[in-house]
Amino acid sequence: MNEKGKMGLHNVAIVGPYLSGKTTLLESLLFVTGAISRKGSVRDGNTVGDSSTEARDRHMSVEVNAASTEYNGVRFNFIDCPGSVEFAQETYNALMGVDAAIVVCEPTNDNSNESKLRLLTLAPIFKFLDDWEIPHLVFINKMDKGSSNFMDMLHALKSISSRPIVPHQYPITQGEQITGFIDLVSEQAYQYHTGAACDPIPFPEAFKEQEQAARTEMLEELANFDDRLLEELLEEINPPQEEIVQDMRLELGADLVVPVFFGVAEQDFGVRSLLKALLREAPTPETTAERRGVVLHADAPLAQVLKTYYTPQGGKLSLVRVWQGKLTDGIVLNGVRAGGIYRLIGQQTTSLTEVQAGDIVALSRLEGINTGDTLSSNSELASELPKAEHLDPVYALAITPEKRNDEVKLSGALSKLLEEDPALYWEQHGDTHEVILWGQGEIHLQVALDRLRRKYNLPMTTHLPQVPYKETIRKPISSVHGRYKHQSGGHGQFGDVYLEIKPLPRGKGFDFKETIVGGVVPKQYIPGVETGVREYLAHGPLGFPIVDVAVTLTNGSYHSVDSSEQAFKQAARIAMQTGIPQGEPTLLEPIVSIEVTTPNEFTSKVLQLVSGRRGQILGYEGRSDWQGWDNVTAYLPQAEMHSFIIELRSLTLGVGSFHWQYHHLQEVPEKLAERVCSTTNGNGNGNNHR
Repeated sequence: MNEKGKMGLHNVAIVGPYLSGKTTLLESLLFVTGAISRKGSVRDGNTVGDSSTEARDRHMSVEVNAASTEYNGVRFNFIDCPGSVEFAQETYNALMGVDAAIVVCEPTNDNSNESKLRLLTLAPIFKFLDDWEIPHLVFINKMDKGSSNFMDMLHALKSISSRPIVPHQYPITQGEQITGFIDLVSEQAYQYHTGAACDPIPFPEAFKEQEQAARTEMLEELANFDDRLLEELLEEINPPQEEIVQDMRLELGADLVVPVFFGVAEQDFGVRSLLKALLREAPTPETTAERRGVVLHADAPLAQVLKTYYTPQGGKLSLVRVWQGKLTDGIVLNGVRAGGIYRLIGQQTTSLTEVQAGDIVALSRLEGINTGDTLSSNSELASELPKAEHLDPVYALAITPEKRNDEVKLSGALSKLLEEDPALYWEQHGDTHEVILWGQGEIHLQVALDRLRRKYNLPMTTHLPQVPYKETIRKPISSVHGRYKHQSGGHGQFGDVYLEIKPLPRGKGFDFKETIVGGVVPKQYIPGVETGVREYLAHGPLGFPIVDVAVTLTNGSYHSVDSSEQAFKQAARIAMQTGIPQGEPTLLEPIVSIEVTTPNEFTSKVLQLVSGRRGQILGYEGRSDWQGWDNVTAYLPQAEMHSFIIELRSLTLGVGSFHWQYHHLQEVPEKLAERVCSTTNGNGNGNNHR
């Protein structure tokens, strides 16, 4: 409890690469604090952090999970974040509402370049934390598999962190086995015990030299931000423990240093010491609010949605960080009355009547409220809190309900799906008329499709999205004649036109004009000519829409009784059917511009990947805001985009990414065009050739 009698509070995210043991660490934290009586395991699919069916089926986290517990009179709200890069949006959204983050990683098993490269999977996480100045520490998990390389691990971490890496502990080992640790602040040694707290033991003199080197490194890094500590070190004065703890708390809270802890979460080794360090040194909600420019104890409530869930029992739940004021049962936020306030441990909920500023809770039935939204009792007065950057979609599937009658339900289900997962995006393509679901990768979309089936009873069939090919002509055609004459008793139909058809520069679209003189085609019939031309352009001789052509109506004739706008429309279509095949039709494909971000160790492989997919490399250069990383810019055919992200991640240990946007149309090479036309039969799906 603090001096005002209120329970202390820490909001901590658990982040790190896939398989580093984040969910296992959360399970251990909840177990040693008494929040759960028995630990689950990822293998058995019964952990708090993997509470969804989709997570348990895959033995991996696929969404943010929150769990609240108490330890030594302080409440901890832990948020377990997915490790797969395909669910990074979940992690980034949640990080916007925490006071600190624990970055979980595995030790390097050797000093090889390959082991060091594996640490690059941490780089995007460190980058995000540093960009937003979110205090964070490192927990090296699974130290039973690599404790002998602790100092090498520290140096490797320094290569990917823009903040100083500061050891907080030093491992005690027997052979290859870790048996305990030395706290570098107090210089007290401890021995691990399976299923119990560690015991203090006499200082192991065999580790004195290594411990002193690590402690000196810690103190020197802290002294870079504290002149008094620097003076003490220069005068060879051993600083008091309280001073070191205060420096660590201040510098961690300001995101100036990154303390490093370690352990074996599966055996609860190092977990209690991690908790105690969080109690002493992690920033409080007051510190975070001050950093964000929020007045914690203001009367008007201010909150932000970190995650949205749709639960089978409770309907919509919004996980929110309360930035200022307090929330009470039935409060109206942004014009919507909250159905209830709940504390979470995975999918278990505990009802609350009110919650104070700084806390993270779930609110029910906030309809129309989305992840990232700022909430206030007076939305006109609330300024928008910053949101995490929205990641561009990089992988797509065309989806169709297995049951035709389900098509009417699809739009509503997709809207709810996107509320839960803002990294998804869907569209009905204007050219191909397909419903296309976009996301961050193959697993990401499979999880989304599983949710459609399980939550909304909407099983889907999928296929690769069609490539929206176009076609155009290479040469002009003049005086193309089209005559429509039809007699069926009574008034007939008569329309007669001469057209001139010319190719336009790429990207100019379509242009129609007329040069009629003497009224040979009355003005009231000319719109029918343009309509007929446009209708024909929707489906050219190669089977695709025709673009970049100019059509001019130059001459014609009419009948005073039988002519009509409809007849001239038919005459124009006949002229186009005659003329366009004479203009050397050619296939066009969409080209996107991409900017690939990659560690420079992999730049050459990325260049080969782009070139091997018919890409045109425009150049590459180092990123000014990210040391050791390059940006590669290129043009790439959209037909080559489908599995591009899969290969890119495979080449770059999962950390390569890219932004893209449509840029222009370009002629398809002749042999490839023949293959596209023969395999697609004009339906636009040009991926079948791969």
